[in-house]
Amino acid sequence: LGEEDLMKSLQLLPGVKSGSEGTSGIFVRGGSQDQNLILLDGVPVYNPAHALGIFSVFNTDAIKSVSLTKGGHPARYGGRLSSILDIRMKEGNLEEWHGNASIGLISSRLSVSGPVLKDKLSILVSGRRTYADLILKPFLEQEENQNIDPSLFFHDFNGKIQWKINNKHRIYLSGYLGKDKFGAVFTDTFSVQNSLIDWGNKISALRWNYEISNKLFANTTLTYSDYKIRTENSQETFQDSTRTSSDYSSGIQDVGAKIDFDYIPTTNHYIKFGFGVVGHEYNPGINQNTTGPIGDANSNNIKVADIEAIETDIYIEDDITLGKFKTNLGVHGSSFAVENRFYTSVQPRLSLRYLAHDKISVKASYSTMTQYINLLTSEALSLPSNVWVPSTNRILPQTSWQTALGIGGLLYELQWEIEAYYKKMDHVLSYQEGATFLDRNPQDWEDQITQGNGESYGTEIFIHKKKGRLTGWIGYTLSWSNRQFNDINNGDAFPFRYDRRHDFSTVLAFNLTNNIKISSNWIYHTGNAVTLPQFQYPSIFLGGETIRLIENGGAKNSFRMSPSHRLDWSISFAKKRKRFERLWIIGFYNTYYRKNPFYLSLENENLFDPITGESVGIINKVKEQSLLPIIPSISYQVKF
Repeated sequence: LGEEDLMKSLQLLPGVKSGSEGTSGIFVRGGSQDQNLILLDGVPVYNPAHALGIFSVFNTDAIKSVSLTKGGHPARYGGRLSSILDIRMKEGNLEEWHGNASIGLISSRLSVSGPVLKDKLSILVSGRRTYADLILKPFLEQEENQNIDPSLFFHDFNGKIQWKINNKHRIYLSGYLGKDKFGAVFTDTFSVQNSLIDWGNKISALRWNYEISNKLFANTTLTYSDYKIRTENSQETFQDSTRTSSDYSSGIQDVGAKIDFDYIPTTNHYIKFGFGVVGHEYNPGINQNTTGPIGDANSNNIKVADIEAIETDIYIEDDITLGKFKTNLGVHGSSFAVENRFYTSVQPRLSLRYLAHDKISVKASYSTMTQYINLLTSEALSLPSNVWVPSTNRILPQTSWQTALGIGGLLYELQWEIEAYYKKMDHVLSYQEGATFLDRNPQDWEDQITQGNGESYGTEIFIHKKKGRLTGWIGYTLSWSNRQFNDINNGDAFPFRYDRRHDFSTVLAFNLTNNIKISSNWIYHTGNAVTLPQFQYPSIFLGGETIRLIENGGAKNSFRMSPSHRLDWSISFAKKRKRFERLWIIGFYNTYYRKNPFYLSLENENLFDPITGESVGIINKVKEQSLLPIIPSISYQVKF
């Protein structure tokens, strides 16, 4: 869509899976979405997605570097089971001003950086705003006698200040602010319905970099993170002028401090060590229900008590080089104080690499991880509602161990890599069957949670070409991911929702000339695992006056949604002017209009006697609902 996007690029890598069509979350090596530690300048990001997943919250104009760790986790990272995504923002230029601006059909953005005091103080400011709802509305299928008015937009801002006190001391202040709104208003002759989800992240970090000596460096950082989400559903009926609504909100807030040291005693050792503390405040939710005449409706609020927790960590690791061997050896320790429990964990880490040949290397790794935070996700047929909750007196921390073995090398201009992995997870969370967070009294939310085990294993293949007129990569993952809970599926193991046997992606870029470039990507993956009722039967209540249909049958996640595949491509035209460089980008998302499933819906369908035409009953049919059609885009960019 004329945009460079970090999370979309990561979804094209082997071992990294996307969620449903149009989401920018990642699922790494069979792990859940909450098992990824996503850091922006060292601060956790709890929701990396903008509306519909068309974009992530990371504006590439403000990004300096990115590292993704799927296995062999260094000891300096902790708190999640699956992956570490470490993103660092750019600093403003200390010498001269630079900028980048873009105007497109989907979004516009602007970024500027430069010196406030030359060689001393610099600033970077970057912002984006989308108006995708104006583009998508003509493609929505309107029902007869019903008007659909979508609301889909986001805005975000990045900023960073760099103060070079002297050659040994530097101060960095960085921040992010983002807001999303996703929903629609449905209007017909009888009523108006409003469905809305809005969410946002606030992030800031203050870091002091101190060169103690030419062998010892220290970074002291203060961090702040605030994430909130709100869901609103309402309906106003014209005939009797009544209004019913449900408003739900939740969030999590962090305040932390840490100090990290880098020590280089010799050329064969690179030692890192440090410690930190974070205060968490969880707000699992406030549910407000309103019903009654418009303007005079009665409401009731149900609030889940806030939960506060203190998390600490300490680590030491050493990069050691011995001839053709290179190893990273370390240990990560953590604790979590919540309610009247105090959890502790010691997590050893080890990764090895052996240079078997000038162009071939073998690597192996083993790591253990502990996680104290959990994202509860409903697997109902409709759109999910997600809630962040901590480990408590009753909910044990999640733990895992992972081992991997791989081989890679260079063949002509192609870098290649094959890696196999196995991961075992304990105390993973799930709702009990049929439960959601808003069932019954949400203050008893722990009664609706069950814990179990998980395992994932597979093989990843990656072929990458970085040089020449044609560049790109091919990635393929063959994998299995299962879960087992005593309270779900009769205690039998079942496929994880994002267990996908096959996941294939190809990314290509070709320079037609020095100024014209064609880019494309094609993806294919097995459909998500889902649970569907296989039979129904009537149940009679209140002396036969009420009949209710009970749906049941079928093992957990024993059905598959249709496979997803999609082709995106773009062509760019660059031209250098005297004082700036301009770039036109024209592209198509989902070029051949594949209706990839986003979610499932149950719809009633009347059965009629073919002879008499009389109604003989009602059956439910499951239908796959797609969301993103073919979307053309054009953008104009200027760099100066």
